[in-house]
Amino acid sequence: MRGQTIFIHPLAPPKPPTGVACNGCGVCCLSEPCPLGMLVSRRRHGACAALRWSDLDRRYLCGVVSDPVALWPALPRWIAPMVSRLARRWIGASIGCDADTIVVRGG
Repeated sequence: MRGQTIFIHPLAPPKPPTGVACNGCGVCCLSEPCPLGMLVSRRRHGACAALRWSDLDRRYLCGVVSDPVALWPALPRWIAPMVSRLARRWIGASIGCDADTIVVRGG
């Protein structure tokens, strides 16, 4: 078992149990990028470069889903909704939490 320290926004919701709907805790994306995140981040380890904190929602969001034009300014605005829908499917947004990470919050 490998230990890893990640820094989570203090207002982030706690990680949901495996299989429960995503609540934007950010644990999975802060630990390592998903396959889509690997393409966006161009890395296989560490936090995903597409992960965004939302002060309004008080949760983490996938930037490819929430605002793909911010990640790729050359992306035509008319195609952004399609990119967002595809990203939701690719990351399994409606399937439920699949991060088997054990979270220990420090003080």
